[in-house]
Amino acid sequence: MPDRNIQRLRRARKTRARIAELKAVRLTVHRSNCHIYAQVLDAGGAKVLAAASTVEPEVRRQVKYGGNVKAAAEVGRRIAEKARSLGIEAVAFDRAGYKFHGRVKALAEAARAAGLKF
Repeated sequence: MPDRNIQRLRRARKTRARIAELKAVRLTVHRSNCHIYAQVLDAGGAKVLAAASTVEPEVRRQVKYGGNVKAAAEVGRRIAEKARSLGIEAVAFDRAGYKFHGRVKALAEAARAAGLKF
């Protein structure tokens, strides 16, 4: 039986293939137990255009712990602000094989509320 990370990466590969066909700017998420990270990548997937995470000092001041829904929502808001400042209005959401649930969902909904379309 393959381990969970290999299964997650297999699911992520399918999503990324669909996004690559669309040739869309991609908002990708990575989560660990203590932190959550978000990046906006160009259509080719080679260049990071914007990034936000709970490791940033500004976010650390606002949230006490980086591994909860409140922290994920703050990262979602920040990544949307950074993307919009670069003129990016619409992205394809890459959940990286994670369920659209909990922290991943909170990040996505906060990014949508801050004006990012996906």
